Formats: sequence, C-alpha cells, structure tokens
Amino acid sequence: MKRPIFISLALIFTGIFADAQSKYNVLFIAVDGLRPSVLGCYGNGFVKTPNIDRLAKRSLIFTNAFAQEASCAPSRASLMTGLRPDTLRITSGNVHFRSRVPDIVTLPQLFKLNGYYTQAFGLVYHAHPAQPDDLSWTKPERLLDIPKRDEYLLPSNRVRGFINPMEKGKATESAEAPDNAYQDGQVTQLAVETLEDIKDKPFFIAVGFKRPHLPYTSPKKYWDLYDHNTIPLPADRKFPDCTPQQAALRYTWSDTAGEMRAYTDMPKKGPLTDDQMREVLHGYYASLSYVDNQVGRLMQTLDSLQLLENTIVVLWADHGIHLGERGLWGKNDVTDDATRIPLLIAVPGMRSAGRKTNALVETVDVYPTLTSLCNLQAPEILQGTGVTPLLDNPDRNWKEAVFSRYPRSGRKVMSYSVRTNNYRYNEYIELSTGKLLDTELYEVVKDPLGYHNLVNEEKYKNVLAGHKELLKKGWKNIVVK
Repeated sequence: MKRPIFISLALIFTGIFADAQSKYNVLFIAVDGLRPSVLGCYGNGFVKTPNIDRLAKRSLIFTNAFAQEASCAPSRASLMTGLRPDTLRITSGNVHFRSRVPDIVTLPQLFKLNGYYTQAFGLVYHAHPAQPDDLSWTKPERLLDIPKRDEYLLPSNRVRGFINPMEKGKATESAEAPDNAYQDGQVTQLAVETLEDIKDKPFFIAVGFKRPHLPYTSPKKYWDLYDHNTIPLPADRKFPDCTPQQAALRYTWSDTAGEMRAYTDMPKKGPLTDDQMREVLHGYYASLSYVDNQVGRLMQTLDSLQLLENTIVVLWADHGIHLGERGLWGKNDVTDDATRIPLLIAVPGMRSAGRKTNALVETVDVYPTLTSLCNLQAPEILQGTGVTPLLDNPDRNWKEAVFSRYPRSGRKVMSYSVRTNNYRYNEYIELSTGKLLDTELYEVVKDPLGYHNLVNEEKYKNVLAGHKELLKKGWKNIVVK
C-alpha cells in the first residue's frame, strides 16, 4: 500500500541491520561541486579516483541522488538541518540557517546531544563571511572557510588578492607543493590527528573538501596524472535551443555571464576555445584526484585505528556541475547535471556493499538515514525519508519523485523542478505575482542533456499533466511505493 513520504517507515529488518550496534561512529565526507559521472564507480574510465572507488566497494552507490538546490549554502544547510530550502528560506551564503530556524537541531548536534564527540574540518556548512555553528560541535570547526587569495599558492594568482582577499586569479593552478600546502590537505591532516586522539570515543567527524570547486588548484603531481592533449572534450557543445529570455531564466551560464568568467584566464564573452576547455577540465580532474587522495588518507586512518568495522562512512557532494555539455559551465540551475550528486553510504557488514541503486533520493534523506542507522530519535520536523530500507534491498520500489529549486533573475523568479524516473518537469514562477513564466518537460533517459522540451507535444500531454500535479502537491504527498 502506498504511504505518504512523511510518515515513518515501520519496517523490521532481519538482514544486515538486525545486530546493528547503537554506537556506530560516523565519518561524514562532503565534497564541493562533484558530479557523479566523473567517478570510476559511476562508470568513468578516464578520471583517476581509486580511493573513492574503493570506498564505493564498501558502499551502496546511489545513482539517482539529487540536491535540493544546486548551490553550496542552501544545499548544505538543507542536508544538515533535514529541511528543504523553501522552509529554510536560504538562497545564498550570506544568510546563516540559524537566523531562519534558530532552534533547529542539526544532524551533528543530535549526535552531540547523544554523547558523541562531534567536530568539523573544512567546508561543511557554508556562509560568507564564515559563521561557525558552535551548537553542532563538541569543539569549534577548523578551517571552515578560506579567502580566494589563499586558495592559490603561485604569486601570480595572489597579486590582486592581497588587495581584496576574495579576488580571483586564474581558473586553474598547478604548483610544486605537498598536499598540505593547500587547504584540503590541511583539513585531512587535522581530521587524521583528531581521529587518532578520539578513537576510543563514539564520534561524528565531518570533513569538507573545497575541491573540485573553482578555482581548480592542486599540487602538480595530480596535474601530471593527465595528458593535457588527450583530455576528451564534450561531444555536443551546442547551446540549448531557446530564446534569450528563456535562456536567462533557465541557465546562469550565457554568452556574457557565468561564475567562471570572473577568473583572469577565462573569456568575458563568448564560448571557451578548445584549449581553454581542456585547461578547465584538466584542472577539475586534477583537483578531484587530489581530493580522492585525501579520502584515501581518511580511510587508511580508519583502517589503521581498527575503526572500519564500527564506522559508517558517507560521501556526498553539495551539487553537480556543467562541464561544457551544451556549451554550459558551472551550476546554478535545475538540470540533471547541476542537481545530480554522488552519494555513497557504507555501513559495516551490509550485504549491499558495492551495489548500485537507481532509487530516487535527496539530500534531505541523509539526516534521517544516519539517525536510523545509529538508533537515534530523529526530530519530527525532518522533511526527508531515511533510505535504510534501500541499504537492505537496493532494488525495492521507492519514491516516485524528488524536488529541486533554484532562484533566478536576481531572486525575483524561482525555478521549481520535479524529477521522476523518466522525466524532469520545471516551472519558473515570478515570486511577486505568482505568474508562471516558463515551463519545461524533458525525457531524461532518452534526452539526458535536455535538448527537447516536450511541453507542447501532444503525445506527452498526459505526462505533462501528471508532473504538473506532482509539483503542485509537493514533497509531502510523494509516496514510497
């Protein structure tokens, strides 16, 4: 029988969780701007991510996991509070979630209240300027933010930054330097030292890596893993066929706009050249391999401390990214490339280790999942559904839809999106009037890049009507099948 998604799943497990202990540790790994298609465990044969791929062999691999919003701050706040962006009313890093929901019990805070040692290293939450959340952690966050200037090592990239710490240099950097010269290596070192110190305590340790977010900076040894001249370029770089007005609503990247254009070596107008594309992709892949090595260090530490058999490991990304497909670069929209994320959940001894599930899941589902696995009482206010049943049976039926959104036109318009197994439907709403400005329907299996908008095609009118209704009713009325 179908049940609303917000009702708890009263399921009894006779499989891998029957003997689950009440004090699993949690290693919680957040990666910035990582799209799943570049990982070996998701089928990529070019990019080198051996450590994440090894972690995947211990994990259930979620192939249809989606962020609530393709932007760092709202996405992270959503996962860490278990609330959706519309509830949080956060659209940028300038607003801390505590200003909206001051009494919310965050995911790490709940573990802290239940006797766990909790600490964060690196970019876990996200706000500008950096705003710690002391309620979440046993000890204050470390390296929770860093100016753009300090994301570079080469003096040529730091010149402008000495005047303005947030000024950008080149989009990529490769420096002869050890891992700990950049922030992500420093974050790993702090996390490793802390794990060694608190290994006998139950813990929730969060580690947040800034790479592979722009600028794509990493030690040269990771750059040298790739032959610049053989880096494949996207096969189809044709910009979506739509009017300029529609393009401005739907995409952040355009002929004159986009996050990457602020970097000194990127064109202020027009498409990237082939060599510029290879440079960006080279930097992205090198940054990812750098992060992959940090993940390996964390897993090796768990192994050496004999903590693997009682530690849950979660790896996720706050959003995806366009890497030149359809001529688009960056994030900040409601397409699959921007909203789909990698999600790996490894529970000691689980039968589904190394398997994949196509079930639709969302970032808000992580909070209730971890509370369930660790036998903690989740707050009733949570707006996601724990995926523990999928860890026991990855092929079981699950949600019929998931939801994302993104503010457009200076936050005067909101794009709302519902994603089902076969389709994505988007609406663009003028917030001041409620006027519907634009709609899209894409058959994502046959048209993954979203070239063919089906809203005006007669044969899809019933599909369109059904997805309109799903979006109108919203997440509270989605069912677990």
